[in-house]
Order: sequence, then structure tokens, then C-alpha cells
Amino acid sequence: MPHPLSWTELDLPPDGRQSERALNVQRGVCRHLMGLSLAPLTEFTLASGRRADVIALASNGDITIIEIKTSLADLRADTKWPEYRDFCDRLFFAVPEDFPMQHLPPDAGLMVADRYGAEPLRDAPVHKLSAARRKAVTVRLARASALRLSRLADPEAGLV
Repeated sequence: MPHPLSWTELDLPPDGRQSERALNVQRGVCRHLMGLSLAPLTEFTLASGRRADVIALASNGDITIIEIKTSLADLRADTKWPEYRDFCDRLFFAVPEDFPMQHLPPDAGLMVADRYGAEPLRDAPVHKLSAARRKAVTVRLARASALRLSRLADPEAGLV
């Protein structure tokens, strides 16, 4: 009996918040992370209510958040990204190649991305999470991932 879903059916429909340019950067970032054996999840809501563009879990439990910026106006309007440090071991910015990178904070990692991949330009400093925070973020990430996959398999199923 064939599997009910193919990999191509596991794409989430766009939620309308991201521009095509941001979606291209997101795709390249996720491809890069998977190439490093990290497990990425996009548009992840943190316990604070803030939404991380991409969060990734490493096999050793390390958590990385990647904030996508596609324009200088986008960067200047965003004041929430410093809060992400409380939920990850490493924080990166991912931008398209033509982004004015001199405006990005120097105390975060930096990668350039397009729809095909990403290239790290600056590594992110490590700020290790406490064990309790790591567990909380990991459990939240596992639940969000499992629920997304379940909704893809059965969109009509509801939560009790």
C-alpha cells in the first residue's frame, strides 16, 4: 500500500505574511540547515508570543534561531529580535545578497541566502540556554512540529 503523502505534499501553504523575497531566503536557510543535519521549523511561536522566522534543533540539543531581513526598512522597524536570545543558543540574521549588511548588529551571526541555499559570513556567538529553558523550548518545538505534520496528514482533524 503506498504512503498516503508524498514529500511534495508536505509543503505548508504560505500564510501571506512573508514576501516572495523572504520566502526565498527562508527556503535557502532551511536547505543550508538541513545540510548541516539541523532540523529547522519556520514561523515558530516562542513562549513569549514572538514568532521566530526559523528555529533549528541540532542533534546535541543546541537551538539556533535565524531572523530573516530583506530590507533596511524591515530591520529598522523590528525591535523584537533581541528577545530571541532568551530562547536560543545562537542567533543569526539571514539576508539576501544585496542587503546593506553594515547595518546588522555585529553580535549576531550572519548568513546570505537565496532560494537555493545559504552561506554563513559570520558565526554567531554562543549563549548557552539554561537546562530548564532548553527543555521548555525543545518540548514546544517538538509539539509544534508534530502538530504541523499531523495537520498535513489530516487537515480536518481537530484538537480536543
